[in-house]
Amino acid sequence: MLRLRSEFEAACREFALMHNCTEIHTPKLMGNASESGAQVFRVEYFDRTAYLAQSPQFYKQMAIAAGLAGTFEIGPVFRAEDSRSSRHLTEFTGLDVELAWVFDTQDVMSFEEAMLRHAFARLERFAPEVRQHFGVDLPLEPSVAYLSLAEAKALLAHHGMQLRPEDDLPDEGERQLYVLLERDLIFVHDYPIVKRPFYHRYDHDAGTTHSFDLVFKGIEITTGAIREHRYETVRAQAIDKGLAPETISHYLDNFRYGCPPHGGFGLGIERVITKLLGLGTVKEAALVPRDPDRILP
Repeated sequence: MLRLRSEFEAACREFALMHNCTEIHTPKLMGNASESGAQVFRVEYFDRTAYLAQSPQFYKQMAIAAGLAGTFEIGPVFRAEDSRSSRHLTEFTGLDVELAWVFDTQDVMSFEEAMLRHAFARLERFAPEVRQHFGVDLPLEPSVAYLSLAEAKALLAHHGMQLRPEDDLPDEGERQLYVLLERDLIFVHDYPIVKRPFYHRYDHDAGTTHSFDLVFKGIEITTGAIREHRYETVRAQAIDKGLAPETISHYLDNFRYGCPPHGGFGLGIERVITKLLGLGTVKEAALVPRDPDRILP
């Protein structure tokens, strides 16, 4: 598992570098909770309180505002979610990508699809060993589907699962989409504003965002979006979401004097490895997993 995981990460890094992305390393100790005040770990930091980073979101956007054509990071992500499910860890490894001069969600989804195709193809030498030890075939040439969240809900409703317009896809909905569509990678786009953070680009007329989730073999592995790069708009959206602008002024200042249109995504590596190998839980895809009950060794 660890050798295959290492190869997957190396292939993703190779693809990003080939496409003019710069690898960055962002702080994991933060003075403010990243994105929101919920689900964060608080840490004593001398005479203050610090927080473990939920994501590098703000920092990778800062790098785009500074003039980079694209950025990526492979590093730890911390979520204080009191969940003992087969898909959650309190510390996991994220692959985060941000791209300048992208204008449409399709641009970001196409980049991620190409990256995963490149990475999966690189795993070919592991195929016989994986088949022998795990009893599964690696999706070296994955099948792909694209549909809106509204289309996904209509399909699920036709098969007995009723969801409200403002609802996200439940775990069972993700699994059912995989069964119904018979596609390895399913990009679901146009999520409602109420379900997305303030820095996503909104379509107010439709009540949706220029965002997507990627479902891989029945589990969400990615959330991505076109970002809101206009200062007054992103500031107003933060206020609408209940955030005080002064608490994120270091972030908002990146847009005050102009920032290129951009977008990106974050991917959970343990979830990818879990589905590639047919494992029962993401804990089996980590060297030493962390969950609400495990902090040792």
